Amino acid sequence: MLDFKPLRERQVTIVSMSSELSREDLKQATHDMLDTILNLISDCQDADVTFMPEDPLANDPYACDPEEVHRPWTLGHVIVHLTASLEESAALAAEMARGVEFHGRSRYETPYQSVLSIQQCRRRLEECRRICLGSLQMWPEAPHYEINYCPWTGAGKVDARGRYLLGLKHADDHLGQIADIVQQASCQR
Repeated sequence: MLDFKPLRERQVTIVSMSSELSREDLKQATHDMLDTILNLISDCQDADVTFMPEDPLANDPYACDPEEVHRPWTLGHVIVHLTASLEESAALAAEMARGVEFHGRSRYETPYQSVLSIQQCRRRLEECRRICLGSLQMWPEAPHYEINYCPWTGAGKVDARGRYLLGLKHADDHLGQIADIVQQASCQR
């Protein structure tokens, strides 16, 4: 599995971390990430999916409902959020690799309220795997790495590899949250 710690600690940039990665590396990293998440939830039950954990640091400034801004996320919410981010990064990366300039976000997130079972979480993760791996098949033999953009101030300009890697890094950022929710839920059984 890719080690994102140097990136979090600002020892490397997303640009430098992604510059030597191949499509095969990204494919393997996708498998590693999704297998890790599936392993984290392997003993979960349906009740764990909607269990409301304690999270005093909960802060979602993008929540549509003001009452949800400081509400902790359920396991189902985290799963649909991180899979949407993985798929968005994969879709944008495929476009960039094919020579399409960045034109804005490309995102759909399953409503977390509709995810009520652990089987739904597992299916969502496997569907995400299929979508992300399929997007890598869309890359041409000679990807257009000259197509790049700066996703936020100070990030540097990312090419298709960096855009794809941002989705994996985002998922990696949620691994501790998943482990914490699973641990809290198992203690409530």
